[in-house]
Amino acid sequence: MRLNEVVYTDAQPIDGYGPGFFRVGGKVLEGAMLTGPAGTSPWGGYEDIAPLLALAGGTDVLFVGTGAEIAHLPSDLRHALEQAGLGVEVMNSPSACRTYNVLLSEGRRIALAALPV
Repeated sequence: MRLNEVVYTDAQPIDGYGPGFFRVGGKVLEGAMLTGPAGTSPWGGYEDIAPLLALAGGTDVLFVGTGAEIAHLPSDLRHALEQAGLGVEVMNSPSACRTYNVLLSEGRRIALAALPV
């Protein structure tokens, strides 16, 4: 079996997560976070729509991690993101982190907004 080192482009992988935090690119972030090609920053949750809309054009799919359990996005948030041309995939945060890392390693144009577990 041949093993290849994964090289991430501009975005950083999710290194880990736990109760109330995420570790992205070796740095710990407390609370909800947003990460993608433009970097990693705290995220204000479902009401903080502006940074998500700013991803339109440079991101094909936004993964939204809803915490420990999967939950529906507020309909106005989903509608605003889809109107901006973003594909939206909702899953629990652990699944969203794993999926984000796999697609990031493939060079996909993706971002992740996640609530902590």
